[in-house]
Amino acid sequence: MPTASGLTTRGPRNLLRQIREAMAGGGPAQERLDLVVRIIAQTMVAEVCSIYLRRASGELELFATQGLNREAVHNTRLRPGEGLVGEVARVAEPISLSNAPAHPSFSYRPETGEDPYHAFLGAPLLRGGRAIGVLVVQNQSERRYDEDEIEDIQTIAMVLAETVASGELMGLDELRDVEVAPHRPERFKGQKFSDGLAFGHVVLHEAPLPPEKLLADDTALEEIRLAKGLEALKANIDSMLDGSQGLSGPSFEVLETYRMFAVDRGWNRSLEEAVRSGLTAEGAVDRVRNEHRARFAKARDPYIRERLHDLEDLANRLLRLLAGDRPGERDLPEDTILVARNLGPADLLEYPRERLKGLLLEEGSAASHAAIVARALQIPCVGRMAGLRDRLSEGDLVIADGETGEAYLRPRPDVLEAVQARLDLRSKRQAEFARLRDTPAITLDGKRIQLLTNAGLAVDLDNLDQTGAEGIGLFRTEFQFMVSEELPRLDAQTNLYRKVLDTAGDRPVVFRTLDIGGDKVLPYLEAEREENPALGRRAIRLGLDRPGLLRLQLRALLSAAEGRELRVMFPMIATVDEFRAARELVDVECAWARRRGRSLPGLLRVGAMIECPSLLWHLDALLPLTDFVSVGSNDLLQYMFAADRTNPMVSDRYDPLSPPALRALAEIQRKCAETGTPVSVCGELAGKPLEAFALLTLGYTRLSAPAAGVGPVKRMCLSTDLGQAQRAMASLLGSSAGSIRNEIESLARKLNVAL
Repeated sequence: MPTASGLTTRGPRNLLRQIREAMAGGGPAQERLDLVVRIIAQTMVAEVCSIYLRRASGELELFATQGLNREAVHNTRLRPGEGLVGEVARVAEPISLSNAPAHPSFSYRPETGEDPYHAFLGAPLLRGGRAIGVLVVQNQSERRYDEDEIEDIQTIAMVLAETVASGELMGLDELRDVEVAPHRPERFKGQKFSDGLAFGHVVLHEAPLPPEKLLADDTALEEIRLAKGLEALKANIDSMLDGSQGLSGPSFEVLETYRMFAVDRGWNRSLEEAVRSGLTAEGAVDRVRNEHRARFAKARDPYIRERLHDLEDLANRLLRLLAGDRPGERDLPEDTILVARNLGPADLLEYPRERLKGLLLEEGSAASHAAIVARALQIPCVGRMAGLRDRLSEGDLVIADGETGEAYLRPRPDVLEAVQARLDLRSKRQAEFARLRDTPAITLDGKRIQLLTNAGLAVDLDNLDQTGAEGIGLFRTEFQFMVSEELPRLDAQTNLYRKVLDTAGDRPVVFRTLDIGGDKVLPYLEAEREENPALGRRAIRLGLDRPGLLRLQLRALLSAAEGRELRVMFPMIATVDEFRAARELVDVECAWARRRGRSLPGLLRVGAMIECPSLLWHLDALLPLTDFVSVGSNDLLQYMFAADRTNPMVSDRYDPLSPPALRALAEIQRKCAETGTPVSVCGELAGKPLEAFALLTLGYTRLSAPAAGVGPVKRMCLSTDLGQAQRAMASLLGSSAGSIRNEIESLARKLNVAL
């Protein structure tokens, strides 16, 4: 055996090619593994090469070796953190030693026959940032492995990890007890973001690179592709930071971090070295991303862990630039369950609706716009499931349970049968709701309730007829802006609003003007950085600060109406003066249209959203100026309790069915009744049967619910004796409890209300 001196002149490219050929060959997996370690030992001048894989128990088992005793294969196991192999897996980083037996973590195993070997180099097999095995080379002489050798073994380890996990090297039957690709049934508890139930096959939003796309055919070409990709990435970030496409708040900070990482010499050097080792540009990005995930994921500091997310987002941006890929262009199964860390609303809409059956997120909140879009599409969505992506492989069978806020990974047959039974029951309930579609929502004691629906997407227009809603109580105009690559022009806005009015026919439509800012960021719209964007320049504040933007939208709305009734509503009104200023812009646009002989609405109604607590003490001044108002319960309660509705640590801390919230809602309804001002509720409360029941008892008769909530709320209305319920509710409002949810539910069941 020649003395150790790293890779021979054949180089890493040749080694990777040989490994791929060995893995692609026929025969049992053990024979191919034996061939792989033999090739590595011969090409890297090493007396020993060994592969350890993680069992389901967490132990690392010797699966193949060249140089150690063959009898030790499948018999030598190391617990996590035990020995040098266990330490490599624990730290998820390479370890290089010239005298391994002298290291405190060294664990002597006499059955292996490794006594003569001193030099040790181990690299983790990383999958999703998690060590699924360890690759080791050893030499007798006490020597230091140089940086190139460490780089080479990391590249080899990456290729091995992907090929093993993909099943290319070992079949699923041979991986049955190997924790390489998770295969056992698991249950994940999260939070329900969108109601519903579905099962299907996993599609990862950040699609894993197949093994055949890891190895470069032309290293020089890949270096050029990487350099161009990095240049495009930096230019893209710079354009968003230079003021032409500015962002605010956390989004701005993320981009600053992107910029820092994108120009970081260490990150760039790691990518360049990975390409020079024989990987494609995409393979280099994936490898460096895995290494950072493994390193950062163990950090307890939340700031450090957040930087991991920044790096992952940066890597995903770079991969998309390299591939020119769009999610919607992927070949998806008919029963796709999409899995992602988080999603923007535009990301979700790029997937074909007919194939998308469910959505599982590691982060997010029920108030995030991915969740809102999921509810509009009536797709079950469960979020807040940290670590989910590492427990799934592309194509795994999974259940998305939006009723309980759970996900079942690789479920057992009996669990699938139970889910199928629940789906059958849901179908029967949907059939019941469908039969009620044309039935007016009239309570048992004859009170007429007007049920409207919330909209904002083209698919919502289809839901209007399917649900039997009497109109659109809230049309979120900002969705058109959020899914567009640039500011929508006048004709694009006009066409959308005209289509909405055409579809609605004689049914009323309430258009809410642009409500952006806070958690709704438009990358093409310049904005100042804000420390607290939820309380900053958003919604009507932005519209009044940039009247040209608001006037353009008002012009489009007036033009789209063409002699029909038009209802326009301004969001986040905090003072009466703000409503006056917004109303004046409507008058200005009407005057502009008249001077040019343009068609105007046959009837124009202008309203305000009540979502700022300040208005509770100024309704007597506001209501006479409005044609109608609508309660935005999501933001109103967020501001009342000073609890960010997008923050899962506080969003569920305060119950909407609490005396303070219900008293505020009751006061709004009372003042509207006194002034004869039409009032509705268009927040999430209106789409849940129990919460909607509480609203009815407070005197509300107009509710605007998400499409999926119209049927259940109508069934509730038809089963309610409102007079009895109101009398009982009056006594509950005097409670000092933090929540009276249980009391309201008991009342509803006592009155045989269908919830």
